[in-house]
Amino acid sequence: MLESITFTIHQTILDLPNTWDIIAKENAFLQTPYLSVLEESSPINMQCFYIAIYKNKEHIGVILAQYIQSQQLSSFGDRDKCLRVYTRNFLLRHFASNVLFIGNNMITGQNGYAFSKEMDFFFISKILQECAENLITHLKEQGITIHIVTFKDYYEDFSHELKNHFSNNMFEFNIQPNMIFELNPEWKTKEDYMAALSKKYRDQYKRSHKKFNGIITQELALDEIKKHEERIYDLYLHVAKNAPFNTFFLSKHHFYTFKKQCGDRFKLIGYFLNANLIGFHTLLLNGDLLETYFLGYDEYVQKENMLYLNMLYNMTEFGIENRFTKIIFGRTALEIKSSIGAKPVIMSGFIYHRNKIINRFIPKIFTRLEPEISWQPRHPFK
Repeated sequence: MLESITFTIHQTILDLPNTWDIIAKENAFLQTPYLSVLEESSPINMQCFYIAIYKNKEHIGVILAQYIQSQQLSSFGDRDKCLRVYTRNFLLRHFASNVLFIGNNMITGQNGYAFSKEMDFFFISKILQECAENLITHLKEQGITIHIVTFKDYYEDFSHELKNHFSNNMFEFNIQPNMIFELNPEWKTKEDYMAALSKKYRDQYKRSHKKFNGIITQELALDEIKKHEERIYDLYLHVAKNAPFNTFFLSKHHFYTFKKQCGDRFKLIGYFLNANLIGFHTLLLNGDLLETYFLGYDEYVQKENMLYLNMLYNMTEFGIENRFTKIIFGRTALEIKSSIGAKPVIMSGFIYHRNKIINRFIPKIFTRLEPEISWQPRHPFK
């Protein structure tokens, strides 16, 4: 079956076959408007590849892949200062500086590929591995040696099936869960949502909104994003650099490019206090899914005005009022996201080092260097 399969690696969307978006119609993160965002404004240490899959010359699938050079990053994240972090950063720079992702490292979720029709897991696993091998060869021809290959992200039932067919040299890993809020279809307004909360969490909702007094929210148009571009980036960078770990930082014009390419499907909501931009959050409308994207805020205002919690409530209200079925909140801030109704969904990835000796120790290295997450799930509803 695989003998009839061929790959074409593209580095610009201008070369993509005109059937690409037809195959990717179910996922905005694989469609050409979003891929244009990556092409025009990807992080400086990232190179994107768009792979068309053919069977007997018929276009049957699409894959997104990313090559990341970690040595180009000045920082992997400034929040944590400990031996584990210093060790992790040293290993990344010296033994894993060239990483190939089959999938999208910039977002959480199963957004790496699509096929024109349903495929069995054996076929999918072989296609993904063959794609990785093709890219390794392609990059080697450019003088780049890939150290680590990572396949991400897969839902639990899916990863279980893939594991049965992937090569046995791969290590399956789970980091933080994807926080997903399945919205009750009976909710039509924020009042319906509030009525479903238990007293403790209804009080939390009211308290956060009182703290929000004086802050104005406004969806920014393209020209307004351009006007506030420097401030937006500063707010984003403050949050990003305080994360426990980063493999990239967005480019300054990323949000402007996103709005330019995706139009009304991309929302950037600004938060203003005394006419000053003190925070923002972003959303991508992906079919019946509402995907949360990057955000930023002024740390002082965040603490004084419970800004982040209010952002989560605002995203939830937008999802309810616009009849989305789920809100994808992604990783990080697990406890506060669960306090508004999101639940953890385990997602797995697979990783291997191309040095066979190092690869034998990947399971131990990975589990020891990945920051431990301790959190208490909340149950906000009656």
